[in-house]
Amino acid sequence: MFEIRPMSPELYRQQTRRITLVVASLFLVLAMLFATFSVQLFGEPGGDNFRWNLVGVLAGLAFTVAVVRIQLWPRPWMAPAVYGWQLKRNLMRVGNVMHRVKEGVAARDPAAMKLLRFYHLGLTQMHQLDGNLSDLNQMTREIDQHREAMEAQGLDVEQNCLDPAWLEAVKNYGK
Repeated sequence: MFEIRPMSPELYRQQTRRITLVVASLFLVLAMLFATFSVQLFGEPGGDNFRWNLVGVLAGLAFTVAVVRIQLWPRPWMAPAVYGWQLKRNLMRVGNVMHRVKEGVAARDPAAMKLLRFYHLGLTQMHQLDGNLSDLNQMTREIDQHREAMEAQGLDVEQNCLDPAWLEAVKNYGK
């Protein structure tokens, strides 16, 4: 179960910039090493070795992805990037069934109402963390209206956890 956690946007951006630099540097080093190695091993002196350079760069990319996912992902200093990725991934899960969510909200279904509230809270945090407040300002009215509808229905507006049961209930809505 994913939970929205309070986080300082400034600190988040600072830490994710540093993480991005580390991962990009790792990729550059690995891509150059693999490209050089593949050209030396398979290339022709003075010939066109573009494909061997490309193979090396792609191998460097694959190795970088593997190192990040296997070795770096669980490290505490990667936590901001991991949290941001998980937040966006869970917002996509809700976004993928948004047409069903909207149908459920129109019918005042509590699971759909809670799911949309979680989505609004997560989207708000994502925009704050990314420093994209202009898109957030455009949604303020919709977010406030939905919060008021939940309060009128007596539902808790603090929906900081994504309950997988809500997704399942909403996926079957309108079938």
